[in-house]
Amino acid sequence: MNSITLIGIDPGVTTGSATLYLNCYGERVFLVGSSTILNIMDDVKKMTLVNHTLVIMEDARLRTWFGHSGPERWQGAGSIKRDCQIWEEFLQAHEIPYLLVPPMHNRTKMNSAEFAKYTGIKRSNQHERDAAALLLPYNFKTAVATYEAKKIRE
Repeated sequence: MNSITLIGIDPGVTTGSATLYLNCYGERVFLVGSSTILNIMDDVKKMTLVNHTLVIMEDARLRTWFGHSGPERWQGAGSIKRDCQIWEEFLQAHEIPYLLVPPMHNRTKMNSAEFAKYTGIKRSNQHERDAAALLLPYNFKTAVATYEAKKIRE
């Protein structure tokens, strides 16, 4: 395998997505976007047809702390949890390798200047930055190892 594509997903009413293309020569290309869940799912399906792809998604269902927020936030959290379930069903149905990450493990809420420093992308919204943050720890070797491990377990 000479290249791999990682797709980061930040589920929500506006779903953030980030795509990281990695190859064995150390090249990294980041792309970000945000749209509806159905549009992002279509994009993910298309990408899996042409490349080795691993989806890394922030999964609100894995959150184990809740702090002192009110019922309005809990209701929103329920909606996000349902989106996460839909995403997992979609990935399983299409046999797309994926990894679910608890929200706490993601480096979220970067400002645009900090994000540009890491990715070179100057214009982005918070959903896109949160999706991309899922991919920042990966290089080619760790991405391939994670992909291979997910394929073996399926």
